[in-house]
Amino acid sequence: MDAARASRVLRIQQLSLLGNGFPLGIIPSYSPTTRRDLGSFSLQSLLLRPATSNWWLGLIGQIRPKKLISDIKAEFLTRDDQEFPRFKDVAKHILDKSFYSFGLSTQLSVTPSSAIKLSTETHGEKERRDKLMLYHKLPYHDITLEAAWPQLFIDHKGQYWDVPESISLDLLSLVSESGLRYRFGMHKNSGLPRAVNGVNADVPHALMPGLCTKAAFSYEKSRDFWRRKQKQQDIIETTDKGLFWRPSYDLRLAEPHAAVSGIIKLYGDLTRVDARLDVCSASACAQRLLNGLKKSSVNSAVDPMSSPRLNLIFQQQVAGPIAFRVDSRVSLGSSSEKQGPHIEDSIFSLSYSLRLLKSGKVVAWYSPKRKEGMVELRLFEF
Repeated sequence: MDAARASRVLRIQQLSLLGNGFPLGIIPSYSPTTRRDLGSFSLQSLLLRPATSNWWLGLIGQIRPKKLISDIKAEFLTRDDQEFPRFKDVAKHILDKSFYSFGLSTQLSVTPSSAIKLSTETHGEKERRDKLMLYHKLPYHDITLEAAWPQLFIDHKGQYWDVPESISLDLLSLVSESGLRYRFGMHKNSGLPRAVNGVNADVPHALMPGLCTKAAFSYEKSRDFWRRKQKQQDIIETTDKGLFWRPSYDLRLAEPHAAVSGIIKLYGDLTRVDARLDVCSASACAQRLLNGLKKSSVNSAVDPMSSPRLNLIFQQQVAGPIAFRVDSRVSLGSSSEKQGPHIEDSIFSLSYSLRLLKSGKVVAWYSPKRKEGMVELRLFEF
């Protein structure tokens, strides 16, 4: 949901682990809804989780308590002082479907390299969401087929969109030793997209009905300016009671080093500064530059594909495994709403690193622009 790149864990699997650290396994979440009377605050819990060696099933329940409490309170206030509300009047509010959401997911590993995942969600009185995903691992590639009715998307402005039917097929290469990685995909949308929160906004072209193919590649290479190898004394702490093993909070940040995108451990075990430039479309960016050189009257800045985006991450260790982090996405071009470079989204988060997972952490994040927040589990984020 946020701007960081991370290997995400399915929400059902997140709740399975996070529930052990919250009272009664109930986890808070914060996200706006189309009905303001329901409130943005919600509580989630994993109600059912049977599993075998190659199959699991999970049932998630969610409740938005604001309106439920308000309705029950109003039921008492509208009565005379000597008249107590009847049980069925209170039960009528408790059984109101608009307060509750349920999600059912199951995954079956057909072979060691193939899996099928099915999920369905109901959100109060809204339509049901269904999704099918097929995974297959090849020696050097991953193949994913995904279909959803409807599919939820988020654009670069933080606006959510529903597409009635979305089917995609992706072939993704694994990162090679040379650093080259590529991706090829086919995507088909059916039906007119609609804004989830009912706001008037231009529909992104990528969500319009039709069939499209996409290809992308990336080249990653990192060169260390310096690096201090981890030694045994770095993970063994000597005390009056003897020797204790104190490994790094994050396996990937264990060794202090500086690179093109690097970590300085002089300021803490979890300190990190990172910058990444994303060019959505090289042709659109070149066309915009050409129009600028020609002083053309055509305003290409309205095309979001022509504006490179700079993603900035600053993370500072607060104490022990606790770290504070700011993710910002900056558009280097103008938009239909703002002229010149501007911040598209900022996300503030607190994380607690789990040594047991080697490179895993529990993150509580909030986006002021989207007015959305969540507690989630992330693995091998970098």
